[in-house]
Amino acid sequence: MKSDWNSCLNNKAGFKGFAVPKEAQDKVAKFSFHGQPAELRHGSVVIAAITSCTNTSNPSVMLGAGLVAKKACELGLQVKPWIKTSLAPGSGVVTKYLLQSGLQEYLNTQGFHIVGYGCTTCIGNSGELDESVASAISENDIVASAVLSGNRNFEGRVHALTRANYLASPPLVVAYALAGTVDIDFDKEPIGTGKDGKSVYFKDIWPSTEEIAEAVQSSVLPEMFKSTYEAITKGNPMWNQLSVPSSTMYSWDPNSTYIHEPPYFKNMTMEPPGAHGVKDAYCLLNFGDSITTDHISPAGSIHKDSPAAKFLLDHGVERKDFNSYGSRRGNDEVMARGTFANIRLVNKLLNGEVGPKTVHVPTGEKLYVFDAAMRYKDAGYDTIVLAGAEYGSGSSRDWAAKGPMLLGVKAVIAKSFERIHRSNLVGMGIIPLCFKSGEDADTLGLTGHERYTIDLPSKITDIRPGQDVTVTTDNGKSFTCTVRFDTEVELAYFNNGGILPYVIRNLIKQ
Repeated sequence: MKSDWNSCLNNKAGFKGFAVPKEAQDKVAKFSFHGQPAELRHGSVVIAAITSCTNTSNPSVMLGAGLVAKKACELGLQVKPWIKTSLAPGSGVVTKYLLQSGLQEYLNTQGFHIVGYGCTTCIGNSGELDESVASAISENDIVASAVLSGNRNFEGRVHALTRANYLASPPLVVAYALAGTVDIDFDKEPIGTGKDGKSVYFKDIWPSTEEIAEAVQSSVLPEMFKSTYEAITKGNPMWNQLSVPSSTMYSWDPNSTYIHEPPYFKNMTMEPPGAHGVKDAYCLLNFGDSITTDHISPAGSIHKDSPAAKFLLDHGVERKDFNSYGSRRGNDEVMARGTFANIRLVNKLLNGEVGPKTVHVPTGEKLYVFDAAMRYKDAGYDTIVLAGAEYGSGSSRDWAAKGPMLLGVKAVIAKSFERIHRSNLVGMGIIPLCFKSGEDADTLGLTGHERYTIDLPSKITDIRPGQDVTVTTDNGKSFTCTVRFDTEVELAYFNNGGILPYVIRNLIKQ
């Protein structure tokens, strides 16, 4: 991990690259944390979270984390107070066996108090960092780190201020919190200094397999599971007191900022719209390699200056009630504004600047991606996205395809696609195209300031899976791409304008 961290520190800005100059890599940001001196360096851990994703059903790692905390307490090690620590089990049973074992006390001492149950940090629900910590990171351009036992670690998803995010087992989360940095080799370097003044190493706090097995045997009892889950279908008082309408049809509330009637079926007719190419489209975004669905899809917290924040404020939602994109995934108005809103987006149209903006080509203005997309849409222009290899890798699936469709994107031209994301683009009526082998936007001299015409047959019967099509630009360039409708079913989706109208038409026909 130390080796990986050092590679990322030196790599060019982008996926797993922070491009920190050699002379700035040892920078120390000194600040005052609630009256006590504190400091951050590149690689300093500022969020350490044991989250529900990977620990709900594994008592060994949960009790192992408790044993690490216990050993650290006994040796006199303490997590620095400016590191935001949290414990969010996926099940109430975890609380019962941590209390039964007596290990929750030690986790609490190290700052790992139970904050709730369910998704937290890996969906961006860690909450804000202390203002002094946030300022130290921002003002000194520190590449801070989060270490979490979740299953998502993409830049901008965990927290806007943690650019380096590492996944670790719950015991390792505690160990990295104690070390306070990811820039450490646990085999050779001490984690800290004990109360006896001697160096404490990883091996000193790591429990043996036997210790963990003994804790599991004595603390994880069948009755805990029975008592926790026997009432699972009865709800709780808050849930049971909710007013539920008797209608079988959902009544859309026009004032809701959480659930909104989506526009997928507006103006839909029984006759499919048919196949279509793209004419004189502008390039909304020009990407390199490894753009993930977490770069595309709305995820994590809603940034205070973003189009989604402006929308919520305009609808009377205070900033403290913004919640996360994940909680508002039922509102297309919010989610469209959060598409391509990742704060670590690298868009070639911005000439090296990192962030959720793009250039509105006709005017040269730098705008949030949503605002630029709406300006194109309002003027009646289609848009496309240029991309490199592995476009759409990751697992934030549905909104990574829905969002671009709502923004008016009609095609994505990439070197290669992640398999499921390519299929999902087709499902939302977006044409996936692949550059020919050895070619990409750069080798073809495409800057993204051109207008693009994709010459696709107008009859669906004239399109074959994997056929070549010609793409031309308004400055005279012409190149061949492979259209990535890979099956006859995908062609049927495209003919219908996407999978949703395809399903509705077939239901009505039945």
